[in-house]
Amino acid sequence: MQRKHISLLALCLLTGISVSAQVEQKVDRKPSVHGTIRGKYEYQPEDEKGRFEVRTARISIDGKVTDWVSYKAEIDLSDEGKIKMLDAYTRLTPIKKFDFRIGQMRVPFTIDAHRSPHQQYFANRSFIAKQVGNVRDVGATVGYTFNPGFPIKLEAGVFNGSGLTNQKDFWTNNINYSAKVQFMFPRGFNLTLSAQKIKPDNISVMMYDAGAYYHAHNWHIELEYLYKHYSKEAFRPAHSVDAFVNYDIPLRNKFFSKVSPLLRYDFMSDHSDGIRYLNGEQDEAGKMKFTDYKRSRITGGVTFSIDRPFISDIRINYEKYFYGDNAVPKKSEKDKFVIEVMTRF
Repeated sequence: MQRKHISLLALCLLTGISVSAQVEQKVDRKPSVHGTIRGKYEYQPEDEKGRFEVRTARISIDGKVTDWVSYKAEIDLSDEGKIKMLDAYTRLTPIKKFDFRIGQMRVPFTIDAHRSPHQQYFANRSFIAKQVGNVRDVGATVGYTFNPGFPIKLEAGVFNGSGLTNQKDFWTNNINYSAKVQFMFPRGFNLTLSAQKIKPDNISVMMYDAGAYYHAHNWHIELEYLYKHYSKEAFRPAHSVDAFVNYDIPLRNKFFSKVSPLLRYDFMSDHSDGIRYLNGEQDEAGKMKFTDYKRSRITGGVTFSIDRPFISDIRINYEKYFYGDNAVPKKSEKDKFVIEVMTRF
């Protein structure tokens, strides 16, 4: 009798192990590897000089540990010539349409600043995406998507404010935060509203962003506005606008899948990054300064998209800058021709 009980118990244990193994087999733990390479040539007629540059050389790995635990790690081997860790986070999705992330990531804010390099329409980013609203940080976010007739995606997070490299001995009683809501209306319309608070130095900075786009029938039409306010009137408020239109023309040949003419206008007023400087170096004894002078820009061009297996674009752009009388253009912020080849794998 005792032997029967032992045999029955052993059978139950083996059955449980077998069922458990079958459940585990349903989760594909094989990681996915992706990458983006952007090589370009730029020529500035005013200086009569040009340059080749590897603007992006990103490698990322992502995958699942269980049904509701996933991860991502991404590094750029050539972010303006420097190696940078960009993303490093774990995502938890205990219930459908909800996720929680903790680690290093791009904060949920704006439309254009949230695009990865392979998703950009132009060779060079807009002022909103590059100078005014581009923030990555270490923290935690929650996200939830619901559908009252059309999808609405909510995202919010809290962050150190330490940036990507200053984490080890960074302690603070100040928490930065960001929140974003996307209304994904029918027929290709999207409305995105977001707000973010940062404190890069001793002054709090609030940013508010509103953007909308239409993406359908081969068209992408987008308009975005960002307002940046510095507390204690430490610097005048900054404004930035990004507006562009893109039209895809399908092609039937063996090399290009489509060609896309596109046109952009973007603008930014005098801007500070919110950090105090003294003699050109970051210093608590200094004060905030102009890090970007007021300017506008018109960018026109055409993108040739190469068909699979690789997602690859040839982007040809011309950028025309307009500065005020007292502005001092940066060395690489002048009229230029750009030819860029982007490959995503």
